Amino acid sequence: MCKVLILIFFGFANGGYYEELTAKQLPEIMKKQPKWVAGYNPYFAGKSSAEMKQLLGGKVDKTHEVPQKFYDVKPASIPATFDARSQWPACPSISFIRDQGQCGSCWAVASSEVMTDRTCIESGGALQPYISDDDVLSCCPYCGSGCGGGYPYSAFEWWNQYGVVTGGPYHSYQGCQPYEIPPTGWPGPTNTPACKSYCESGYNANSYTGDKHYGKTYYQVNNGVSGMQTEIMTNGPVATVFDVYEDFYNYVSGIYEHTYGSYEGGHVVKIVGWGEDNNTPYWLVANSWNATWGMGGFFKIIRGNNDCGFETYVYAGTSK
Repeated sequence: MCKVLILIFFGFANGGYYEELTAKQLPEIMKKQPKWVAGYNPYFAGKSSAEMKQLLGGKVDKTHEVPQKFYDVKPASIPATFDARSQWPACPSISFIRDQGQCGSCWAVASSEVMTDRTCIESGGALQPYISDDDVLSCCPYCGSGCGGGYPYSAFEWWNQYGVVTGGPYHSYQGCQPYEIPPTGWPGPTNTPACKSYCESGYNANSYTGDKHYGKTYYQVNNGVSGMQTEIMTNGPVATVFDVYEDFYNYVSGIYEHTYGSYEGGHVVKIVGWGEDNNTPYWLVANSWNATWGMGGFFKIIRGNNDCGFETYVYAGTSK
């Protein structure tokens, strides 16, 4: 506890909305004795309220018709624990944490991660493209507002209809179109990059059109928890849209459950598995706020009670 408070007041002395928020809400979180550890995340140092909300960006259009996928689930066939990282070790992309930077691109990042993982899984590890979140973010006209947020199901639809090229992290010079938004804390643009129909200079493997990878199906996963589990252990990670409250910014470790603070916005993340700690069931999830956030970029959230709407808007697809 003392270490946490030292970090808080060190950050507060340097000013910023996040430091003020942390100093205010951490004692309130601790009073409730949640199953997770709250603290100061240096990733958010000095950020304003507007900059914090810009890290979100997950949207849902309840009037939009999305293909539904249901499972005839046999609960006894679902294991108590599952981790896609160990289930498909030939696909290291499942473990990789992307960094969306100061851009509300979580919808494009998480969806592209799922596309990447599933292309690898479905090929038995033979194909390991890094599907470009930048291409989805910049070029899909009906997916949303780029860095202003978007719809993950539309990203999967775009993958099916028009394909997505390869990419890589910021300044990686990998693939056709690497991510153009600098990691959080770096100086640089936060506007949506312009759509480009060509690969970056020096990438000679394929033309833009020839480099595209396509999806075969896309859908919303139903049947609640058991349907989600069946989908993940059968086909790989999925993307979900959930509600973020202020206390989530202070997550450090443990099984998160909304405890304190106001609603901030929607966020999209990748679910890679599930488990149970001290009789508390959880989902294992990859975030896109850099590997320095949470548990190496991952977090756990309580499973089974749809906390923060986590189990409602779940999307995925299969590769062609």
